[in-house]
Amino acid sequence: MTGTFARHTIVTMIRYVDQVAIAVKNLDEKVKIYESLLLQSAGSIEEVRSEKVKLAMFQVGETKIELLEGIGPDSPIHKFIEKRGEGVHHMALKVDDMDRAINMYKEKGFTFIEPAPRVGAEGSKVAFIHPKSTGGVLIELVE
Repeated sequence: MTGTFARHTIVTMIRYVDQVAIAVKNLDEKVKIYESLLLQSAGSIEEVRSEKVKLAMFQVGETKIELLEGIGPDSPIHKFIEKRGEGVHHMALKVDDMDRAINMYKEKGFTFIEPAPRVGAEGSKVAFIHPKSTGGVLIELVE
């Protein structure tokens, strides 16, 4: 019974997959490809200086496809591409209550990259679970 309740609590806390983020070398080039692929224009293109990234968002149902280009050689995206090449960078989960989600995941032994949530793209509240805690996948929580 406890396992079912715990699973139900997590499911109700996570509303849906908010986005799949793809690291790219050339945002303008990849935006053209994804506009053709998804039959739509990018919904928004913005710079998030705190993350050292320029990004383009495509809305597909409730989920976004986010293309990320690093700003400068010290950008985490630039470093990711140098190490792994272009491709999926992270997956984001939409949560109802960031503080509750962080506490629950910490209780389960997950490690966060930073001690507290911060403002991310589109002004949302975000926190990242370290990939060492998730089998190699960077997970972003978005409120």
